[in-house]
Amino acid sequence: MLASTNRGKLEEYRALAESGMLDRLVEIVLPGELASHGRPMPEVPEESLDLRVNAAAKARAAAAAFGLVAVADDTGLEVDALGGAPGPRAARWAGPDATDADRIRLLLERLRGVPVSRRTARFRCAVAVAEPPAGPSTPGRVWVREAALEGQIALAPRGDRGFGYDPLFVVPGLGKTFAELSREEKNQVSHRARAWRAAEPLLVRLIVAPESPETLPPPFEG
Repeated sequence: MLASTNRGKLEEYRALAESGMLDRLVEIVLPGELASHGRPMPEVPEESLDLRVNAAAKARAAAAAFGLVAVADDTGLEVDALGGAPGPRAARWAGPDATDADRIRLLLERLRGVPVSRRTARFRCAVAVAEPPAGPSTPGRVWVREAALEGQIALAPRGDRGFGYDPLFVVPGLGKTFAELSREEKNQVSHRARAWRAAEPLLVRLIVAPESPETLPPPFEG
């Protein structure tokens, strides 16, 4: 299951799973699609400035609440002209109730007057994979994989696909924003796709051979 309420992320992860090693092995669902389990998705504050810690906390909480292997991610946008802001707080930078349009507007306001050559930025993504607890006193393990993608912030939003800051992030070598790419094109190059591909072998091992812990790398300790 995907420890998120973001349907945009869900659609991306479903497409990634269907095009990779997990095709026909899993179905990725949101917590709300598991209402029959009778357990709500626990609130997990994303308080750390370390994307890995936030992703791991969400994945652990979901795996424990639903008794399923859980995937979670945390993503940050680092804009060099803003000293690395909004960073890990990207989704909450414009306030807790801000919309994607609000976040885009704020970013463009902060970059007003900054020339294209200085609008360099990168997306970072940490994907965490957690197994359910083996018992009340045996918490499940969690593994984290990271990836990043360098790019630039456009002078104005472009495209109508994607979510979040996608209409502003220009992909290197393509000259298009994420929001101008098809889902298939985005999943070839994005930070989330790269982190997912690094985590995918862990999911395969947990699903296909969960009784063989010796085949798994050391878990994340953060």
